[in-house]
Amino acid sequence: MGIKKRNKVSAQFNMSSLTDIIFLLLIFFMLTSSLVAPNALNLKLPSSSRSAQPSTSQVDDVRISTSGSYFLNNKRQSLSDLEQQMRQLSRSSKPSIIISPDKGTPTEYVVAVMDLAMRYKVNGVLATEKD
Repeated sequence: MGIKKRNKVSAQFNMSSLTDIIFLLLIFFMLTSSLVAPNALNLKLPSSSRSAQPSTSQVDDVRISTSGSYFLNNKRQSLSDLEQQMRQLSRSSKPSIIISPDKGTPTEYVVAVMDLAMRYKVNGVLATEKD
């Protein structure tokens, strides 16, 4: 008399609990990613518009050397002096500057000038050399 064993191990895997977890994670990341506001600079990209462009006589040039020296209209300035000049410039109508770093200038010096321009609501155009 042969006794049959009824306890067979099933080789199937139930995926329903795994898909539930994946959907919950997906919903969590979708909700949290929309709440995170990026802390970035508001850059204005060039466009082809017919609006009046500021003349070059009104645009001041801020040159940054590789050693971290700042030059406003070819006059050497410290960062605090440059901040005072930006404050005075912000009082004029539609203030604009051109930020032109030398090749190889560390990014922190450029960001310092961009931060001053953003703080005093001065339009800044970053002019870099072509490689």
